[in-house]
Amino acid sequence: MIFENTGLDGLKSDLAYLDESAEKVGFIRWQWEYYRATYDYKIEDNKTKNEYFLRINTRAIEGKLEKPDTILSVEAVYLGRATFPHGLEYESEIPTPVLNVANEKLKQLKELLEA
Repeated sequence: MIFENTGLDGLKSDLAYLDESAEKVGFIRWQWEYYRATYDYKIEDNKTKNEYFLRINTRAIEGKLEKPDTILSVEAVYLGRATFPHGLEYESEIPTPVLNVANEKLKQLKELLEA
C-alpha cells in the first residue's frame, strides 16, 4: 500500500536530523547505500499476529549517506505485510488498527521534520 498525501513526499532534511527524528518516533534506518536509505517501523497486528512494516524511502539530493550534513528527500511512503523468510507484500488488505498506527507514526514524524 502506497500512502498518498502524507505531507512527507518531497520533504527534505539533513541525515543527522532525519535519523534523530525517525528514531524518536520508532523508525530504524535499515537499508542504505550511498544515495538512498529506507526507514522502517514495525507494526504487529494483535489479532492475526501478522507483522507489517511502514517504510519511508529517501534519496540523497546533496552529498552521500553517512555524512551528517547530507540532504535527503522523502520519495515514497508505503506499508507492507512481512512474508517468510523475508520480504514485504504490498497487495493484501491492511487491517484498520495497523493503518491507524501507521498514520499516527507518519503524523508524528512529519511534525518533527517540519519543526
